Amino acid sequence: MVWLQERQEAVIGFVEPDFVELDAIQRATASNPKDLPAQQAAVAYWLSKKYAVAPEPLSVLVAEAFEIGQKARLDPTLILAVMAIESGFNPFAQSPVGAQGLMQVMTKVHHDKYENFGGKLAAFDPVTNLRVGVKVLQECIARAGSIEGGLKYYVGAANLNDDGGYAGKVMAEHARLLAVVGGKRSSASPFFASPVPPRTIPASLPAKPRMLESGNEAPEKVALLDKS
Repeated sequence: MVWLQERQEAVIGFVEPDFVELDAIQRATASNPKDLPAQQAAVAYWLSKKYAVAPEPLSVLVAEAFEIGQKARLDPTLILAVMAIESGFNPFAQSPVGAQGLMQVMTKVHHDKYENFGGKLAAFDPVTNLRVGVKVLQECIARAGSIEGGLKYYVGAANLNDDGGYAGKVMAEHARLLAVVGGKRSSASPFFASPVPPRTIPASLPAKPRMLESGNEAPEKVALLDKS
């Protein structure tokens, strides 16, 4: 047996039993979508199909969006729509200007919001990034006084005449997600309000100072709101 283990280590570089971690599942951001309430499960499966992401990690994000949405008084489907447009549910996404994670928060601007989560590297923990992103989105909407105005702040276009169609894209995805959960106002879920009709996405893009993604019609997606 010792010879076999030495031979295995020589061939593959390690002895496999040394790397067995039965508790590794505790680090996984995943859950069974069948354990979710029907509406949330429907959202998880729909997003999984559209964005080619496994339904198990999406189930955790959907459940978190519904829970934190209730606390923050934000429609969870709006939160998920922002996430979809910002990163396509890639928790390791990073923009050219440093927006990071699922909700593309500018970590260097909002580093203080990560202090309670152990530091800015927590931006790459999906649930933490979602929570910080919701806080930023909430502040943006409060400052602007409306959802679409808040989305302009969120994308860093508050001082520009045009956000490059960003708010329209988010609201269109928001409307599609509302349709998945039923598309009607629910007395049991006060945040399921009637969606705002999506705006026409303009063909022209605003000029500087906003940086644009190369070869793309969408503006650079960042959460820039600071304390000023």
